[in-house]
Amino acid sequence: MSHPTSTDVHWRRLHAHATQPYRRAGRFAWHFARGKLGRDPVFRWLVEQGQIAAGHRRVLDIGCGQGLLASLLSSMSQMQAGAQWPSHWSPTPQAPSYTGIELMSRDVERAERSIGHLRPAPAFVCADMCSTVLPPSDLVVILDVLHYVDPAAQEQVLVRVREALAAGAADAGPGAAPPRLLLRVGDSARALGYSISQWVDHTVTRVRGHRVPPTWGRPLSDWIGQLERLGFAVRSEPMSQGTPFANVLLVADLKPTPIKDTI
Repeated sequence: MSHPTSTDVHWRRLHAHATQPYRRAGRFAWHFARGKLGRDPVFRWLVEQGQIAAGHRRVLDIGCGQGLLASLLSSMSQMQAGAQWPSHWSPTPQAPSYTGIELMSRDVERAERSIGHLRPAPAFVCADMCSTVLPPSDLVVILDVLHYVDPAAQEQVLVRVREALAAGAADAGPGAAPPRLLLRVGDSARALGYSISQWVDHTVTRVRGHRVPPTWGRPLSDWIGQLERLGFAVRSEPMSQGTPFANVLLVADLKPTPIKDTI
């Protein structure tokens, strides 16, 4: 097992590398990137727990904001190419293809100004996740987004995500990783933590210059049940470490057996 100090050193290097490009878009973009990547436990957990596999070469990020995941993926790829990747971290995709979907045009503009120069170039689509085309993918990431649409729309998005992952699996090459959805949600059954997370979410939304839309929360059991009905094998991971929130990350791998639509 790695020593925590060693792990911290590697994470600080990755954090600095991934946030540096946001200086191009001004102080707000840079400080937001540093704060989000530094304080939100999900990013470090994904890296240290090896949840983004080397075979996840086509990444779809729904609700991508200013593209922080794209910058993180690029930095991870560069660290591995430069022999700076710690041996106790699992390999991640080399030069992955990245598509980010974001409704807010200001965030897309910040993403393109900050990391549009990366190679391979990330693709940012300013569109509604409920209607835009989802490309074939090996990995789909949706962090704190689905509660912005009603339950019927949530299911429609998840059905289309499943289709994108199934399409990716159909043309995946040898050694492909299991098609995976990483979905972070709030567990509305944990009333206090969920209320706090919603208040913070609304505050950050206003600070970013956006209107605050209505939200539709659900208990964790509902989210898991829906994903299982859609053909995913699901495990849940608490993802509020160091915060008072009620966030849970669902790691959902698409089962290889084709299933019939439920709606």
